[in-house]
Parts: sequence; structure tokens; C-alpha cells
Amino acid sequence: MFFYVLTFLYLCSMKKTNGLLLVLLLLSCFACENGDTLTHEELRLQKIALMDSAFSSYVRLDSIEGYDLLAELTAEAWMLVDDSTGFIISQKNADKKLFIASITKMMTCLLALENGNLSDTISITDSACVVRDSWVRPGDGYRLDDLIYEMMLMSDNNAAYAVANHIGGDTLTFYEMMNQKALYLGMDSTHFANPNGMPNNDNYSCASDLIKLSRYCMYDSTFAEIVGTEEKDIPLVDGRHLPCMNTNVLLTTYEGCNGIKTGYTRQAGGCLATTATCNGTTLYLVLLNSRSRSSRFKESTILLDYGFNAMKAYYEKELGTKD
Repeated sequence: MFFYVLTFLYLCSMKKTNGLLLVLLLLSCFACENGDTLTHEELRLQKIALMDSAFSSYVRLDSIEGYDLLAELTAEAWMLVDDSTGFIISQKNADKKLFIASITKMMTCLLALENGNLSDTISITDSACVVRDSWVRPGDGYRLDDLIYEMMLMSDNNAAYAVANHIGGDTLTFYEMMNQKALYLGMDSTHFANPNGMPNNDNYSCASDLIKLSRYCMYDSTFAEIVGTEEKDIPLVDGRHLPCMNTNVLLTTYEGCNGIKTGYTRQAGGCLATTATCNGTTLYLVLLNSRSRSSRFKESTILLDYGFNAMKAYYEKELGTKD
């Protein structure tokens, strides 16, 4: 208990300590004192609240290989975080509200997994077919789990509407569910107005909020399995099959990448939420409004490389070399 009190006092002294983290740490103290253990959900919330902006006090950032490349990035905003420590390794305009394109589908997927029966059969209706560039057609039938895969791998916009209608009963109810979940996760600069991220002035977030969502989602093993899938043959209920390739090319071009979601519209620019693991270090990155579809991958690669170099330098200095 004494250790937790000291830790609590230390965190209180930090200027940018997340308030939710302090609350959860207090809960941890009481749980330990009473011999209780935190639930999976409490541990999950504790993890995403762990954000530490003091990384530069441990490592001289401009000495890290790749630092000079950061000035050349076209992205309007990003946040790069080490998962185990919560260190914010790099950020730019991380709290700025921006359009997020299909990164929106992360929340749609999460709510479907939490509230749906994955074996349900969904018949695609005309109301779900709101865009033309979709592989979902009226009259098609899918299992919910297969439709979620199609939505996340191919970023199918009509699939997102079909999922939203099925889970919420109607889209407006589903949007309310999205915003309630965002509030629950402490995503204070986020508002959802559709399930797929198509251009809408009321559908926005920021890099720091999306880091919370990314880490929370990836602690769901089913979510992590979906977004880490490179390709999948999706069956329809009538026996047809739809081959799906993941739009996140980093899954095949960046060693250790295991998610998460791409996004692109002219309004939002190139967006990417991603995570990668190397030598036991796991990084989370959200990058918003890069110049193009291709630049979001190149710039995310630069940031991830820099992040792993930075964490290697940290471990070498503070703890000895981490193999």
C-alpha cells in the first residue's frame, strides 16, 4: 500500500498526469489493501489511461536516429506512445480536432463485438447502401462476424452501415452508442456522426483520443485478430465468396505490425492507426491528415522506426540493454 501511495504522490506532482489514471491508481490501492484483484475491464482502463509526457527527461530526443526526418512529415497531427510505460515518444497537434475518415470504423467494430452475436445473419437492405464504391449489395446475406471482417479489412462503407443498423436497431441509436463509449473512454475531443467516417463536419476526433481507442480495442483479442488479418475469404450465406485484402499495407511491409486501421477522404487526408511490436516493445501510433494514401504509410514507418530507436535508447540508459 505504501508503494502505491508514493506512486500516487509522484503522479500528482506531474503536470500532465491523466486524471483517469489517478482515479484508477487509487482503485488499485484499495483493491490491493482489501486483497481484491482488478477486473479485466479495470485493468484495460488503467492501461489506456497510462500516458506519460516526461519521456524527454530520460532521453535526449534529438539524439535519436530518425529525429531529423520528423520535420519532413506532411501529417497535420500524430501521437506515438510506448504501451508498457505510457511514454509519449513523439506528438504533433495531438489534441487538435480533425476529421478521421475510416478510423471511425474502429469504434463501429468495437461496439459490434461488445453488443452483437457474431453468428447472427444480416440481410443487406437498401438503407445500408449509401455509397456506390462498396462490395455490399442489397439482398446479400452475411454472418455478422464475416461482415465485420469485410468492413475492417476492405474498409467497406456500406458494411459499416449494415453493422450499425443491426447493432443499434437504427443508425441514430448506434451513433449515440458510439458517443457514449467515447465518453466512457475519456475521448473528450471526439464526436461520431456516422459509422464509417465518410465526410461529415460532426464526425471528428484527435490523435490523443484515438490512441486511447486503439489501445482499448487491441486489448480485445477478437478485435486484434481481425485487424491483424492480411487477407480473408469472406463467405456469403448464399455460398458465394468475397476475397478481402487488408488496406493496411504495413501488415506486410513493416515487421512486427499487427494492426490497426486505415482512413482516407479528401476532407481527412491520409490517416492511419497502427501498432507494432519489436523485441518486446509495443508502440501505438495515430497519424492524421497526411498528404496522400501512400504518404501515411511512409510517414508512419518513419515514426515507428524513430519510436523503437528511442525506446532502445531509454532501456540502454535506464535499465541496461533490452534484448
